[in-house]
Amino acid sequence: MARGYLRIVVFACGLLVGIQFPGFMDQYQKRVDAHFNEVKKNLAGFRETADEYFQGNLESLIRYYEKSNDPVFKSDAESVDSIYARWQMISAERNAMQGPWYRAAFHLVFFHNDEILSETFAAYSYTVLFTPKAIAWGTAIGFFVSLAAELFLAGMFYGGSRIMAMRRT
Repeated sequence: MARGYLRIVVFACGLLVGIQFPGFMDQYQKRVDAHFNEVKKNLAGFRETADEYFQGNLESLIRYYEKSNDPVFKSDAESVDSIYARWQMISAERNAMQGPWYRAAFHLVFFHNDEILSETFAAYSYTVLFTPKAIAWGTAIGFFVSLAAELFLAGMFYGGSRIMAMRRT
């Protein structure tokens, strides 16, 4: 009897965690978009200069700044290069999160940006979405957590009983 209740509790916990995933994914995506918009604005002036003098090639603008004899330009080259590298990284993250939901979920679980992930965890507001996607995630995670717990306990019981039987012989 207790085993049946334990199964229900494990499933319910998995269900609650699973229902949170689409909300977390949404908040992560919004955070990625916010970073993208910010870095895009930071790069806008340099893009205009690159468009005017380097056919829109920011890397050429950065190399020009690096090769300049003016120490101000050389100093700005590092700043522009840093902003440009961040823009490339955030753009790649944004593209990965804009694919189909299963690819975005896979990316979030295995290839996320650590900085944005920790920001999202720190500011995460728990939500219970009752959308088909949230219900599917909750049910699937609840099922797999229950299955994993059941298999673990069965393995422990089976392995333990085999060891005891071996000791008796």
